[in-house]
Amino acid sequence: MRTIAKTISILFHPLFILSYLFFLLLLINPYLFSIQDAQNKVLVLISIVSLSVGFPLVVVALFKMIGFIDSFEMKDRTERIGPMIATSIFYLWLFLNVKDNPIFPKAYSVMVLGATIGLFCAFFINNFSKISLHGVGMGGLVSAVFLIRFQYSYQYLIFENTTFGNYQIHLNLVLYASLLIAGLVCSCRLLLKAHNRNDLYGGFIVGVIAQIIAYRVLI
Repeated sequence: MRTIAKTISILFHPLFILSYLFFLLLLINPYLFSIQDAQNKVLVLISIVSLSVGFPLVVVALFKMIGFIDSFEMKDRTERIGPMIATSIFYLWLFLNVKDNPIFPKAYSVMVLGATIGLFCAFFINNFSKISLHGVGMGGLVSAVFLIRFQYSYQYLIFENTTFGNYQIHLNLVLYASLLIAGLVCSCRLLLKAHNRNDLYGGFIVGVIAQIIAYRVLI
């Protein structure tokens, strides 16, 4: 059971959320992005993954090598300070790159800003309490899907397949799925004893509020 919980925690690590949301917007409407050929989409994806996942992981690995942190799980909140500062800088850099870039739709700029705000808030709170970053990520994921559904008025995911035809999935189902995933991830963090309920509730609330603030700022 612990192995399953660890696998779920890794699959839905907060660093991956912006990449998942990028794919979600592509499935909703690939024409939201001002790029149509596959090669340019891959390049855009590489840039997003590099800043939101790759560079932060490299920093964590370096901190582990020089002994600033004992493990990649960073169980002590003081170990998170350096990696969180570095990750916040990378996220801010990503936001500055997508904010006025015509390639990216406004919806994705909101998501990146929300993730950046959430990370900065988590860094501040981490000085006093071990807030759950998984909780922050799940709160951001659920609120982002909610905004996509009800504020941007998108209704369907579209899967195009030359063999089996096209399929549509209503975004209400995606919203329910995001809530289910959030509950599952938070339950896994409790099972692994990585956090208590207050850490998870606080993180989730921070993630939700951060996305709402970003929406209000940019829209």
